[in-house]
Amino acid sequence: MPAGDAARYTERGGSWRTFGALAGVFVVLDVALPGGDVPLLVWVVAVVAVLGVVATGVVAADRVWSVRLAGRGPDAVLTVGREDLRLADVDREALVSGSAGVDVGAPVLGGGAVLPRGRVGLPLRRTDGTTVLVPTRHPAQLTEALLTAHPGAAAPTDEPGRVEP
Repeated sequence: MPAGDAARYTERGGSWRTFGALAGVFVVLDVALPGGDVPLLVWVVAVVAVLGVVATGVVAADRVWSVRLAGRGPDAVLTVGREDLRLADVDREALVSGSAGVDVGAPVLGGGAVLPRGRVGLPLRRTDGTTVLVPTRHPAQLTEALLTAHPGAAAPTDEPGRVEP
């Protein structure tokens, strides 16, 4: 991916909502439970252990399942976790028509054996005929971004909001 190229589409792999909710539960328990029945050290260990496990899961999900599309034209790259897929290697006609289909046992981009919970697999047909699944929560928006960034799309001067003299 070219250095300094801004992302055209980004979808986070993990969410900090669970971490915040659990931290809030611990605060409510601390306020609601009477007196000093539970030693401070036990509270600290429990909070650090539980929130540490949740934070580790969030960071891991973010690294493995984040979807990022950067560049435009021949330089466009779709990244899921550590895996990159050049859009020049994606069949644009199958993407436009929505007819990519899913091969049995198609690999999930990002390296997982199955799609993560809460995501659908957007099938992308490569120019060599194989299919990969992109785990996404927003397949319509990702498809639109892929079509805009694909090398077969209209010239970069056709970007919305750009006025030519």
